[in-house]
Amino acid sequence: MLARKTRWGARRTAAHLPGGLRTESPMVAKRALSRVEEPVRLTELASCAGCAAKAGAEMLAQVLSHLSELQNGHHPNLLVGLKAPDDATVYKLNDDQAIVLTVDFFAPLVDDAYEYGGIAAANALSDVYAMGAEAVLALNIAGFPADLPSQTVADILRGGAAKVSEAGAIIAGGHTIIDAEPKYGLCAMGLVHPDRILTKAGARPGDAVYLTKPLGTGLVTTAAKFDEAAPEHVKSAVRSMSTLNRHASHIVRETAHAMTDVTGYGILGHAYEMAAAGDICLRFTASALPMLPGALGYAYRGITTGGAVRNRQYLEGKADISPDVTQEMHHILFDPQTSGGLLVAVPPEAAAKVESGFKRAGLSLWRVGEVDEGRGLSVVP
Repeated sequence: MLARKTRWGARRTAAHLPGGLRTESPMVAKRALSRVEEPVRLTELASCAGCAAKAGAEMLAQVLSHLSELQNGHHPNLLVGLKAPDDATVYKLNDDQAIVLTVDFFAPLVDDAYEYGGIAAANALSDVYAMGAEAVLALNIAGFPADLPSQTVADILRGGAAKVSEAGAIIAGGHTIIDAEPKYGLCAMGLVHPDRILTKAGARPGDAVYLTKPLGTGLVTTAAKFDEAAPEHVKSAVRSMSTLNRHASHIVRETAHAMTDVTGYGILGHAYEMAAAGDICLRFTASALPMLPGALGYAYRGITTGGAVRNRQYLEGKADISPDVTQEMHHILFDPQTSGGLLVAVPPEAAAKVESGFKRAGLSLWRVGEVDEGRGLSVVP
Protein backbone atom coordinates (compact mmCIF):
# COMPACT_ATOMS: atom_id res chain seq x y z
CA MET A 1 0.00 0.00 0.00
CA LEU A 2 1.05 3.62 -0.47
CA ALA A 3 1.57 5.43 2.80
CA ARG A 4 -0.10 8.82 3.18
CA LYS A 5 1.51 11.40 5.39
CA THR A 6 1.70 15.15 5.84
CA ARG A 7 5.20 16.52 5.32
CA TRP A 8 7.07 19.49 3.98
CA GLY A 9 7.01 19.19 0.21
CA ALA A 10 10.23 17.52 -0.90
CA ARG A 11 11.58 16.28 -4.19
CA ARG A 12 14.38 13.88 -4.95
CA THR A 13 16.61 14.24 -7.99
CA ALA A 14 18.20 11.39 -9.90
CA ALA A 15 21.94 11.03 -9.44
CA HIS A 16 24.10 10.71 -12.52
CA LEU A 17 27.32 8.77 -12.64
CA PRO A 18 30.06 9.39 -15.17
CA GLY A 19 28.83 8.19 -18.54
CA GLY A 20 25.22 9.06 -17.80
CA LEU A 21 24.38 6.05 -15.61
CA ARG A 22 21.42 6.63 -13.35
CA THR A 23 21.48 5.26 -9.84
CA GLU A 24 19.40 5.45 -6.65
CA SER A 25 17.99 8.84 -5.82
CA PRO A 26 19.92 10.68 -3.08
CA MET A 27 18.13 12.72 -0.45
CA VAL A 28 17.94 16.42 -1.24
CA ALA A 29 17.16 19.35 1.03
CA LYS A 30 14.70 21.25 -1.14
CA ARG A 31 11.67 22.16 0.98
CA ALA A 32 8.46 23.99 0.11
CA LEU A 33 7.24 26.82 2.30
CA SER A 34 3.84 25.26 2.92
CA ARG A 35 2.78 21.88 4.18
CA VAL A 36 1.26 19.57 1.59
CA GLU A 37 -0.75 16.38 1.78
CA GLU A 38 0.48 13.76 -0.67
CA PRO A 39 0.80 10.00 -0.93
CA VAL A 40 4.31 8.79 -0.17
CA ARG A 41 5.92 5.81 -1.83
CA LEU A 42 8.10 3.82 0.55
CA THR A 43 10.92 3.81 -2.00
CA GLU A 44 10.94 7.63 -1.95
CA LEU A 45 11.92 7.47 1.72
CA ALA A 46 15.02 5.39 0.99
CA SER A 47 18.27 6.95 -0.21
CA CYS A 48 19.73 3.49 -0.97
CA ALA A 49 17.40 0.50 -0.98
CA GLY A 50 17.60 -3.25 -0.57
CA CYS A 51 20.95 -5.03 -0.61
CA ALA A 52 22.31 -2.33 -2.92
CA ALA A 53 22.90 -0.43 0.35
CA LYS A 54 25.30 -3.09 1.61
CA ALA A 55 28.64 -1.65 2.70
CA GLY A 56 31.43 -2.29 0.23
CA ALA A 57 33.44 -5.51 0.55
CA GLU A 58 36.78 -3.71 0.74
CA MET A 59 35.70 -1.45 3.60
CA LEU A 60 34.20 -4.36 5.53
CA ALA A 61 37.33 -6.46 5.07
CA GLN A 62 39.43 -3.70 6.62
CA VAL A 63 37.11 -3.37 9.62
CA LEU A 64 36.70 -7.09 10.22
CA SER A 65 40.43 -7.71 10.07
CA HIS A 66 40.73 -5.91 13.42
CA LEU A 67 37.76 -7.68 15.01
CA SER A 68 39.01 -11.12 14.00
CA GLU A 69 42.10 -10.62 16.14
CA LEU A 70 40.02 -10.57 19.33
CA GLN A 71 40.41 -13.59 21.57
CA ASN A 72 36.71 -14.47 21.51
CA GLY A 73 37.00 -15.01 17.77
CA HIS A 74 39.01 -18.18 18.45
CA HIS A 75 36.63 -19.94 20.85
CA PRO A 76 36.73 -23.71 20.25
CA ASN A 77 32.95 -23.91 19.86
CA LEU A 78 32.85 -21.07 17.31
CA LEU A 79 32.91 -23.18 14.16
CA VAL A 80 32.36 -20.31 11.74
CA GLY A 81 33.15 -16.73 12.73
CA LEU A 82 35.25 -13.70 11.90
CA LYS A 83 38.38 -15.77 11.29
CA ALA A 84 36.82 -16.99 8.04
CA PRO A 85 33.70 -14.81 7.50
CA ASP A 86 30.75 -16.56 5.88
CA ASP A 87 27.02 -16.02 5.39
CA ALA A 88 26.32 -16.65 9.08
CA THR A 89 28.16 -17.52 12.25
CA VAL A 90 27.97 -21.05 13.65
CA TYR A 91 28.37 -22.00 17.31
CA LYS A 92 28.53 -25.65 18.43
CA LEU A 93 26.18 -26.58 21.28
CA ASN A 94 27.01 -30.28 21.42
CA ASP A 95 28.02 -33.14 19.14
CA ASP A 96 24.62 -33.12 17.42
CA GLN A 97 23.59 -29.48 17.25
CA ALA A 98 25.05 -26.12 16.29
CA ILE A 99 23.39 -22.69 16.23
CA VAL A 100 23.50 -20.68 13.01
CA LEU A 101 23.01 -16.96 13.62
CA THR A 102 22.69 -14.07 11.16
CA VAL A 103 21.23 -10.58 10.86
CA ASP A 104 20.09 -8.58 7.84
CA PHE A 105 17.95 -5.50 7.24
CA PHE A 106 17.54 -2.77 4.64
CA ALA A 107 15.44 0.14 3.42
CA PRO A 108 12.43 -0.39 1.11
CA LEU A 109 13.05 -1.37 -2.50
CA VAL A 110 9.34 -1.82 -3.29
CA ASP A 111 6.37 0.38 -2.40
CA ASP A 112 3.99 -2.27 -1.13
CA ALA A 113 4.57 -2.51 2.63
CA TYR A 114 3.54 -6.16 2.95
CA GLU A 115 5.77 -7.20 0.05
CA TYR A 116 8.68 -5.22 1.49
CA GLY A 117 8.37 -7.04 4.82
CA GLY A 118 8.24 -10.43 3.13
CA ILE A 119 11.25 -9.73 0.91
CA ALA A 120 13.33 -8.46 3.83
CA ALA A 121 12.47 -11.56 5.86
CA ALA A 122 13.22 -13.95 2.99
CA ASN A 123 16.55 -12.21 2.46
CA ALA A 124 17.56 -12.54 6.13
CA LEU A 125 16.52 -16.19 6.33
CA SER A 126 18.52 -16.99 3.20
CA ASP A 127 21.81 -16.84 5.13
CA VAL A 128 20.60 -19.68 7.33
CA TYR A 129 19.76 -21.80 4.29
CA ALA A 130 23.08 -20.98 2.65
CA MET A 131 24.80 -22.65 5.62
CA GLY A 132 22.73 -25.83 5.16
CA ALA A 133 20.67 -25.11 8.28
CA GLU A 134 16.97 -24.89 9.13
CA ALA A 135 15.56 -21.63 10.49
CA VAL A 136 13.78 -21.92 13.84
CA LEU A 137 13.64 -18.47 15.47
CA ALA A 138 13.75 -14.80 14.45
CA LEU A 139 13.67 -11.33 15.96
CA ASN A 140 12.43 -8.24 14.12
CA ILE A 141 14.90 -5.38 13.64
CA ALA A 142 13.25 -2.17 12.48
CA GLY A 143 13.53 1.59 12.24
CA PHE A 144 10.64 3.80 11.09
CA PRO A 145 9.96 7.54 10.72
CA ALA A 146 7.84 8.79 13.61
CA ASP A 147 5.12 9.97 11.21
CA LEU A 148 4.94 6.83 9.07
CA PRO A 149 1.33 5.62 9.25
CA SER A 150 0.83 2.86 11.79
CA GLN A 151 -0.99 0.74 9.22
CA THR A 152 2.09 0.85 6.96
CA VAL A 153 4.30 -0.29 9.83
CA ALA A 154 1.83 -3.05 10.67
CA ASP A 155 1.78 -4.24 7.06
CA ILE A 156 5.59 -4.41 6.93
CA LEU A 157 5.74 -6.47 10.12
CA ARG A 158 2.83 -8.63 8.96
CA GLY A 159 4.64 -9.39 5.68
CA GLY A 160 7.76 -10.39 7.57
CA ALA A 161 5.83 -12.55 10.01
CA ALA A 162 4.04 -14.37 7.20
CA LYS A 163 7.34 -15.20 5.50
CA VAL A 164 8.89 -16.45 8.75
CA SER A 165 5.82 -18.62 9.31
CA GLU A 166 6.14 -19.99 5.76
CA ALA A 167 9.72 -20.95 6.70
CA GLY A 168 8.44 -22.95 9.67
CA ALA A 169 10.12 -20.58 12.11
CA ILE A 170 8.83 -18.28 14.86
CA ILE A 171 9.14 -14.53 15.45
CA ALA A 172 9.73 -14.18 19.18
CA GLY A 173 10.15 -10.40 19.51
CA GLY A 174 12.37 -7.65 18.21
CA HIS A 175 13.53 -4.06 18.55
CA THR A 176 12.29 -0.90 16.83
CA ILE A 177 13.78 2.61 16.76
CA ILE A 178 12.75 5.93 15.23
CA ASP A 179 14.67 6.55 12.01
CA ALA A 180 14.44 9.03 9.16
CA GLU A 181 14.28 6.15 6.67
CA PRO A 182 12.26 2.95 7.06
CA LYS A 183 14.40 -0.12 7.66
CA TYR A 184 13.32 -3.67 8.39
CA GLY A 185 14.88 -7.10 8.67
CA LEU A 186 15.55 -10.01 10.99
CA CYS A 187 18.04 -11.53 13.33
CA ALA A 188 17.51 -15.17 12.38
CA MET A 189 18.62 -18.34 14.13
CA GLY A 190 18.85 -21.82 12.70
CA LEU A 191 20.03 -25.28 13.70
CA VAL A 192 22.39 -27.63 11.89
CA HIS A 193 24.43 -30.72 12.66
CA PRO A 194 28.05 -29.66 13.23
CA ASP A 195 29.23 -32.14 10.58
CA ARG A 196 26.78 -30.88 7.94
CA ILE A 197 27.61 -27.19 7.80
CA LEU A 198 27.98 -25.77 4.30
CA THR A 199 30.33 -22.82 3.80
CA LYS A 200 31.81 -20.80 0.96
CA ALA A 201 34.93 -22.97 1.10
CA GLY A 202 35.06 -26.50 -0.29
CA ALA A 203 34.50 -26.12 -4.03
CA ARG A 204 36.80 -28.41 -6.02
CA PRO A 205 38.09 -28.35 -9.61
CA GLY A 206 35.59 -30.13 -11.84
CA ASP A 207 32.55 -29.13 -9.77
CA ALA A 208 29.47 -27.90 -11.61
CA VAL A 209 28.25 -24.45 -10.51
CA TYR A 210 24.52 -23.78 -10.24
CA LEU A 211 22.32 -20.75 -9.51
CA THR A 212 18.75 -21.04 -8.22
CA LYS A 213 17.31 -17.58 -9.02
CA PRO A 214 17.61 -15.17 -11.96
CA LEU A 215 19.73 -12.02 -11.71
CA GLY A 216 18.73 -8.37 -12.07
CA THR A 217 16.76 -7.37 -8.97
CA GLY A 218 18.81 -4.21 -8.52
CA LEU A 219 18.25 -3.11 -12.11
CA VAL A 220 14.51 -3.80 -12.11
CA THR A 221 13.77 -2.17 -8.74
CA THR A 222 15.87 0.88 -9.58
CA ALA A 223 14.02 1.22 -12.89
CA ALA A 224 10.79 1.01 -10.91
CA LYS A 225 11.97 3.83 -8.66
CA PHE A 226 12.31 6.00 -11.78
CA ASP A 227 8.83 4.84 -12.94
CA GLU A 228 10.50 3.23 -15.95
CA ALA A 229 9.84 -0.44 -15.16
CA ALA A 230 7.03 -2.40 -16.75
CA PRO A 231 4.56 -3.68 -14.11
CA GLU A 232 5.07 -7.28 -15.23
CA HIS A 233 8.84 -6.91 -14.75
CA VAL A 234 8.39 -5.60 -11.21
CA LYS A 235 5.96 -8.42 -10.47
CA SER A 236 8.48 -11.02 -11.62
CA ALA A 237 11.22 -9.44 -9.48
CA VAL A 238 8.99 -9.33 -6.40
CA ARG A 239 8.01 -12.96 -6.89
CA SER A 240 11.66 -13.99 -7.14
CA MET A 241 12.77 -11.94 -4.11
CA SER A 242 9.86 -13.26 -2.04
CA THR A 243 10.74 -16.90 -2.69
CA LEU A 244 12.49 -18.63 0.19
CA ASN A 245 15.72 -20.48 -0.53
CA ARG A 246 14.61 -23.15 1.92
CA HIS A 247 13.58 -25.92 -0.47
CA ALA A 248 16.50 -25.26 -2.82
CA SER A 249 18.82 -25.71 0.16
CA HIS A 250 17.07 -28.97 1.09
CA ILE A 251 17.81 -30.47 -2.34
CA VAL A 252 21.53 -29.66 -2.46
CA ARG A 253 22.53 -30.11 1.19
CA GLU A 254 23.65 -33.70 0.91
CA THR A 255 25.73 -33.25 -2.24
CA ALA A 256 27.07 -29.65 -2.35
CA HIS A 257 30.76 -29.00 -1.75
CA ALA A 258 30.22 -25.27 -1.15
CA MET A 259 27.32 -22.84 -1.11
CA THR A 260 26.51 -19.16 -0.62
CA ASP A 261 23.61 -16.88 -1.42
CA VAL A 262 23.87 -14.08 -3.98
CA THR A 263 22.96 -10.72 -2.47
CA GLY A 264 24.51 -7.24 -2.28
CA TYR A 265 27.89 -8.03 -3.83
CA GLY A 266 26.29 -9.45 -6.97
CA ILE A 267 27.04 -12.82 -8.47
CA LEU A 268 30.70 -11.99 -9.14
CA GLY A 269 31.31 -10.58 -5.67
CA HIS A 270 29.91 -13.61 -3.87
CA ALA A 271 31.58 -15.97 -6.35
CA TYR A 272 34.90 -14.28 -5.60
CA GLU A 273 34.38 -14.97 -1.89
CA MET A 274 33.75 -18.61 -2.73
CA ALA A 275 36.83 -18.77 -4.97
CA ALA A 276 39.08 -17.16 -2.34
CA ALA A 277 37.77 -19.39 0.45
CA GLY A 278 38.29 -22.55 -1.60
CA ASP A 279 41.48 -21.47 -3.35
CA ILE A 280 39.93 -22.25 -6.73
CA CYS A 281 38.81 -20.46 -9.89
CA LEU A 282 35.13 -20.10 -10.78
CA ARG A 283 34.44 -19.85 -14.50
CA PHE A 284 31.06 -18.48 -15.59
CA THR A 285 29.44 -18.65 -19.00
CA ALA A 286 27.68 -15.30 -19.46
CA SER A 287 25.11 -16.69 -21.90
CA ALA A 288 24.08 -19.28 -19.29
CA LEU A 289 23.26 -16.72 -16.58
CA PRO A 290 19.52 -16.38 -15.98
CA MET A 291 18.06 -12.87 -15.91
CA LEU A 292 14.79 -11.40 -14.73
CA PRO A 293 12.50 -10.15 -17.50
CA GLY A 294 13.51 -6.62 -18.45
CA ALA A 295 16.82 -6.57 -16.54
CA LEU A 296 19.09 -6.56 -19.59
CA GLY A 297 16.97 -3.89 -21.25
CA TYR A 298 17.25 -1.59 -18.24
CA ALA A 299 21.02 -2.14 -18.22
CA TYR A 300 21.10 -1.15 -21.90
CA ARG A 301 19.23 2.07 -21.01
CA GLY A 302 21.92 3.01 -18.49
CA ILE A 303 20.17 2.20 -15.23
CA THR A 304 22.43 0.92 -12.47
CA THR A 305 22.89 1.16 -8.70
CA GLY A 306 25.47 2.61 -6.34
CA GLY A 307 26.06 -0.93 -5.09
CA ALA A 308 27.00 -2.04 -8.60
CA VAL A 309 29.57 0.73 -8.82
CA ARG A 310 31.14 -0.37 -5.52
CA ASN A 311 31.11 -4.00 -6.65
CA ARG A 312 32.84 -3.12 -9.90
CA GLN A 313 35.51 -1.13 -8.07
CA TYR A 314 36.18 -3.89 -5.56
CA LEU A 315 36.50 -6.60 -8.22
CA GLU A 316 38.78 -4.63 -10.51
CA GLY A 317 41.74 -6.90 -11.23
CA LYS A 318 40.09 -9.86 -9.50
CA ALA A 319 37.81 -11.02 -12.32
CA ASP A 320 38.95 -11.89 -15.83
CA ILE A 321 36.00 -10.98 -18.04
CA SER A 322 36.28 -11.74 -21.75
CA PRO A 323 36.22 -8.65 -24.00
CA ASP A 324 33.44 -10.39 -25.92
CA VAL A 325 31.08 -10.04 -22.92
CA THR A 326 28.83 -7.03 -23.59
CA GLN A 327 28.72 -3.96 -21.36
CA GLU A 328 25.06 -4.65 -20.64
CA MET A 329 26.06 -8.07 -19.33
CA HIS A 330 28.70 -6.36 -17.17
CA HIS A 331 25.83 -4.53 -15.44
CA ILE A 332 24.17 -7.88 -14.75
CA LEU A 333 27.40 -9.36 -13.38
CA PHE A 334 27.92 -6.50 -10.90
CA ASP A 335 24.25 -5.87 -10.09
CA PRO A 336 23.57 -6.18 -6.33
CA GLN A 337 20.87 -8.74 -5.67
CA THR A 338 18.28 -8.62 -2.92
CA SER A 339 17.07 -12.00 -1.69
CA GLY A 340 18.93 -13.64 -4.57
CA GLY A 341 19.43 -17.32 -5.23
CA LEU A 342 21.87 -19.89 -3.94
CA LEU A 343 25.20 -20.30 -5.73
CA VAL A 344 26.21 -23.93 -5.35
CA ALA A 345 29.26 -26.01 -6.29
CA VAL A 346 28.28 -29.65 -6.87
CA PRO A 347 30.53 -32.62 -7.71
CA PRO A 348 30.02 -33.68 -11.34
CA GLU A 349 28.77 -37.13 -10.37
CA ALA A 350 25.92 -35.53 -8.39
CA ALA A 351 24.88 -33.03 -11.07
CA ALA A 352 22.16 -35.20 -12.62
CA LYS A 353 20.68 -35.97 -9.19
CA VAL A 354 20.54 -32.29 -8.27
CA GLU A 355 18.97 -31.31 -11.57
CA SER A 356 16.29 -34.01 -11.32
CA GLY A 357 15.59 -33.01 -7.71
CA PHE A 358 14.86 -29.42 -8.72
CA LYS A 359 12.74 -30.58 -11.64
CA ARG A 360 10.62 -32.82 -9.41
CA ALA A 361 10.15 -29.98 -6.92
CA GLY A 362 9.14 -27.53 -9.65
CA LEU A 363 12.03 -25.22 -8.75
CA SER A 364 14.24 -23.27 -11.13
CA LEU A 365 17.90 -24.18 -11.55
CA TRP A 366 20.56 -23.02 -13.98
CA ARG A 367 24.01 -24.48 -14.58
CA VAL A 368 26.08 -21.33 -14.94
CA GLY A 369 29.70 -22.44 -14.77
CA GLU A 370 32.45 -24.75 -13.61
CA VAL A 371 35.19 -24.84 -11.01
CA ASP A 372 38.70 -24.76 -12.49
CA GLU A 373 42.23 -25.02 -11.19
CA GLY A 374 43.81 -21.74 -10.18
CA ARG A 375 42.29 -18.91 -8.20
CA GLY A 376 39.84 -16.10 -8.92
CA LEU A 377 37.06 -15.57 -11.44
CA SER A 378 36.68 -15.75 -15.18
CA VAL A 379 33.71 -14.98 -17.40
CA VAL A 380 33.43 -16.22 -20.97
CA PRO A 381 30.66 -15.36 -23.46
